[in-house]
Amino acid sequence: MKALPYQAKAVIGRREMVALPDLDLTLCCKADTGARTSALHAEVIEPFEEHGHPWVRFVTRTSGHATPAHECLQPLHDRRKVRSSNGQEEWRYVIRTRLVLGNLDFPIELTLTDRSDMRHPMLLGRRAMRRLLVAPGAAFLHGEP
Repeated sequence: MKALPYQAKAVIGRREMVALPDLDLTLCCKADTGARTSALHAEVIEPFEEHGHPWVRFVTRTSGHATPAHECLQPLHDRRKVRSSNGQEEWRYVIRTRLVLGNLDFPIELTLTDRSDMRHPMLLGRRAMRRLLVAPGAAFLHGEP
């Protein structure tokens, strides 16, 4: 067996509770090694410019339609074409924010998309999991919801 090319910072389960302190959110996310970029559920996405800098305003929910809407305002980092798991491409806005998972705290990029039909409001993609190992048979290794 080949050795890992890096020392893993942590082992995570297929689902974990995470915090996005810049957005004042705590939510359940799904680890998805098939997704390159992480995604966050967003509704009513409105890009705008303030003092010559691009920003985005959006509404998110931590768990389905029944949970209260949470309005967020973040600097806009990018806009990218993303291919979903069903093969469809769409343009998505991208923000940078901090992710807290257990005792780890690191910056990630999140694409904003409507995930209202999905079980989890957030997907943790490969770029955010660069130094993590995923235990697909486990969940909530860093704390219960």
